[in-house]
Amino acid sequence: MLESRAPQMGPDPAFLSKGFLSWHVLYTRSHCEQQVYTALSRKAFDLFLPQADIWRQRRGKRLKIQVPLFPGYLFLRGPIDKASYFEVLRIPGTVRLLGESWDRLAVVPDEEILSVQRMVMSEEPLCPFPNPKVGERVRVKDGPLEGIEGLLVEIDRRRSLFVVTFELLQRSVAIRIDPGRLERC
Repeated sequence: MLESRAPQMGPDPAFLSKGFLSWHVLYTRSHCEQQVYTALSRKAFDLFLPQADIWRQRRGKRLKIQVPLFPGYLFLRGPIDKASYFEVLRIPGTVRLLGESWDRLAVVPDEEILSVQRMVMSEEPLCPFPNPKVGERVRVKDGPLEGIEGLLVEIDRRRSLFVVTFELLQRSVAIRIDPGRLERC
């Protein structure tokens, strides 16, 4: 069970609304997200690696460790020409940038990145969640997550599970929230 999350990694959310450059998805080898993030942080890219703290049992001790919310993926934004595309691919641990070719990369909408960044900074427990197939589209009407839209998956009468989906990755992030704070879109 995820308890809390790591501090935000990536640009200031206020920068996201300016829309200067597009966000792209970088697919990494298993468990190489942090290594690739560190190597790319020295380059001219804005990076976002959303993480959560989870409890794990190791050598008889319970430890809190950080895990990526989207295992195998991190998000980058910056000028991508042919040279920088191949420079990114040369980073150890990188598999590929999602898209058809270097000049036709898949783009993640700024709103999806901003939503997950706000969820990471909200101080509420987060957990990776499989892409839901059924449910109702809702919006948070107040609090630190106000305005975020997502899918509602009912857990019990006291708390609901609110999910924000990255359509491109077919993956989601879930957060528990009071159902009274939600309204239909």
